[in-house]
Amino acid sequence: MIAASFRAMGTSVQVTVDRPDDIAATQALFEEVERRCSRFRPTSELSHLNNTDAANLQVSKPMAEVLQIAADLRARTGGLVDAGLGAVVAAWGYDRTFDTINEARTPTPIDSHPVWSISGNRLQKSPDTRIDLGGVAKGWACDQAVKSGRAVIVNAGGDVRSGSSEAMVDIIDPWGHRVARVPLGVGALATSSTTRRRWKVPGGEAHHLIDPRTLAPAISPITSATVIAATTVEAEAGAKAMLLHGSDGLAWAASQPWIKGALAVWEEGSVYATNGLQLVAA
Repeated sequence: MIAASFRAMGTSVQVTVDRPDDIAATQALFEEVERRCSRFRPTSELSHLNNTDAANLQVSKPMAEVLQIAADLRARTGGLVDAGLGAVVAAWGYDRTFDTINEARTPTPIDSHPVWSISGNRLQKSPDTRIDLGGVAKGWACDQAVKSGRAVIVNAGGDVRSGSSEAMVDIIDPWGHRVARVPLGVGALATSSTTRRRWKVPGGEAHHLIDPRTLAPAISPITSATVIAATTVEAEAGAKAMLLHGSDGLAWAASQPWIKGALAVWEEGSVYATNGLQLVAA
């Protein structure tokens, strides 16, 4: 097998493929998804949807599929993982690609909660709702790359989808230490952390993980949450929800039939895992 890497969706993507041509094919897939789903590209389909005040919008078939996944994950997580929080994320200062945020940002308070739904190829949303498909789109691209046969394993910034029964994944804590090695096999793993994508705001820092209950960056005793599931989109949403649940996060993850295992790193460095998480010696 062949290993390679490229930049996409604001992160490094590592791929393992069977054929040299599959590297370019996987990269092209990520570019296609980003071109359609990026909130930072003014010509993307998502930007068009976000920049109109129309309440009922027709979307393309791929966009409808991604939005339906986002709606399903919102329901599974009890509303904690909501793709409709794009306006809130931007209001807190994440209104451009992260690598171009080079100065302190002053938040603009928003007190209206997002309202949106997808039915078939029709998106309905309130005028002030902005969709942010960052995590969902990245996970969907990983899933599509493996499902289509373009790649055997894809790792997009720590979000992993594997089609290999021999895949092993190291879980790294926010301080760069390996805390576990997981025999992932065929499946997916994702990690969410409040220590990544942080920027300065008056009086402190903000981060990209917004709590829909407070419309503010999440405050949680968990600094890093990792979830294993069948697909990357599920693992990514599960990790975010677990972190947002805070001290009850592991118990919540253990109660979800679609989550195969979970691990949490607490703010003081303690590491805990669900009984369903299989580990091997480092």
